[in-house]
Amino acid sequence: MHFKLIIAFVEDTKTDAVMDAAREAGATGCTVINNARGEGIKESKTFFGLTLATQRDVVLLLVEKHLSRHILEHIGDVGEFDAKPGTGIAVILDVEDAVGVLHQAEELSDIVEENL
Repeated sequence: MHFKLIIAFVEDTKTDAVMDAAREAGATGCTVINNARGEGIKESKTFFGLTLATQRDVVLLLVEKHLSRHILEHIGDVGEFDAKPGTGIAVILDVEDAVGVLHQAEELSDIVEENL
């Protein structure tokens, strides 16, 4: 079984909704890294030297490659990544190898066979 890594940078208010959407689309779990920050095209506004920006969370999803595009599109829709600038982004990276995912592979084998 081959895996892909989806990395989503999400507004902290939408993290739970994105995690739920990923599970609905076929993800078997995720890891969340809290309190990330970043900038887009426009610089963040400041007030007396303090940056006024919403917090971001980084959501990491190790998913089966045949399900990855569907999961990416679903979390993008729920997170409103394309609908509202600055709400988040998500990317997919190839995973060459992984350990500790045997239980996921066993559970996903039936799901992947149905989709092929």
